[in-house]
Amino acid sequence: MATEKDVETVVVGSYVEMETEGKPKGIKSRLSKFLWHGGSAYDAWFSCASNQVAQVLLTLPYSFSQLGMFSGILFQVFYSLLGSWTAYLISTLYVEYRTRKEREKVDFRNHVIQWFEVLDGLLGKHWRNVGLAFNCTFLLFGSVIQLIACASNIYYINDNLDKRTWTYIFGACCATTVFIPSFHNYRIWSFLGLLMTTYTAWYLTVASLLHGQVEGVEHSGPTKVVLYFTGATNILYTFGGHAVTVEIMHAMWKPQKFKAIYSLATLYVLTLTLPSAAAVYWAFGDLLLNHSNAFSLLPRSPFRDTAVILMLVHQFITFGFACTPLYFVWEKAIGMHECKSLCKRAAARLPVVIPIWFLAIIFPFFGPINSTVGSLLVSFTVYIIPALAHIFTYKSAAARENALEQPPKWVGRWVGTYTINVFVVVWVLVVGFGFGGWASMVNFINQIDTFGLFTKCYQCQVPVSVPPQPLNGTAPSPLHHPNVHH
Repeated sequence: MATEKDVETVVVGSYVEMETEGKPKGIKSRLSKFLWHGGSAYDAWFSCASNQVAQVLLTLPYSFSQLGMFSGILFQVFYSLLGSWTAYLISTLYVEYRTRKEREKVDFRNHVIQWFEVLDGLLGKHWRNVGLAFNCTFLLFGSVIQLIACASNIYYINDNLDKRTWTYIFGACCATTVFIPSFHNYRIWSFLGLLMTTYTAWYLTVASLLHGQVEGVEHSGPTKVVLYFTGATNILYTFGGHAVTVEIMHAMWKPQKFKAIYSLATLYVLTLTLPSAAAVYWAFGDLLLNHSNAFSLLPRSPFRDTAVILMLVHQFITFGFACTPLYFVWEKAIGMHECKSLCKRAAARLPVVIPIWFLAIIFPFFGPINSTVGSLLVSFTVYIIPALAHIFTYKSAAARENALEQPPKWVGRWVGTYTINVFVVVWVLVVGFGFGGWASMVNFINQIDTFGLFTKCYQCQVPVSVPPQPLNGTAPSPLHHPNVHH
């Protein structure tokens, strides 16, 4: 069949130059590859799994308190399936685009393909512009969220500095990601990042079970429609980490192997997110409504401090994952993308970090900002646009017949694929963007009204000595946050 020949062309011909580049020859090269230069299916799996679950691991118990246990578990499974499906669509469109271009003798040796270029090549400049706007804005705020999470976490180890000051410090640290050339070079970081989130997830699970339920614990969620849809959109955000799918695929020596990788990564992520979120919610219940970071409720111990430090390092890695595509876009805009000098490219990338730093200081609302980004940006970037792009790319009978890859039989071929795509678009548009956008914006505005912009220390405890208590007064509980409400 012609389709099988086309696929064989991709496997054998199109990617052979990248595969050859990935084979080291000397001892130094082998060490470099082991630590620095990855492009295998295993590297892609580590990148997907490590990138998908980062600081959001700490906010999922907060979402469970808004949704209730049953809805929390249901939405995690449901959005993981939706995320895996749209990641499959993105990978299919990438291979289609790249194969067409390589048949035209286009050389991608010094060029990283990005999602907006796939849309441009398959559907035209209007699709490119929409995809570029949503993707860049989402990745910008994704980077902002990592900075906010760094400040929020380190505060539970060292509260001598307020969270805003910690944001300044970690902003400078995260700026060093400008020296990481591409996703090829995240091999050791992706591996370590996944170990870090695995430790943290199981620490949350075991520590919560050992701690037991707090006295008088209540599990009243869901209680309000606003909180319900806010929690749901945070989970939508959790499984919307495939905004960097194209860049990860391009870093592979054999990108056609990517199709199953994202689903396997998502399956592993569920083994981390479900037990940890359920255990913390079981132990602390409605207290989580005022504690968006799960670390804040667990007693300090060497194990908790270790988890905090590991998450800080992981957030540095995830910042790089979110920011690297932005670096590529900026390099292309100023004509530096194919520059061979790493130092020149690093210097050119620095202006990208400045607005991220600034936005993290303006909106330090760890937790609520996840839901807002999820509903307004993730819903379009990684769910609606890929589904619509797949529909319009293969809308004609000729396009479907000549498609490089036919849809799998188990989904019903083209009819089943179109049905699923339409369902994804309608569901995410109505529930994710519509109800979720409304709920998350109401909650986000409430945070601004309560704490204000540029707040120095979001959800920090007010010292007991200010104002002075009467001699017979009772000090507030360590878990009490008098100025926090949602």
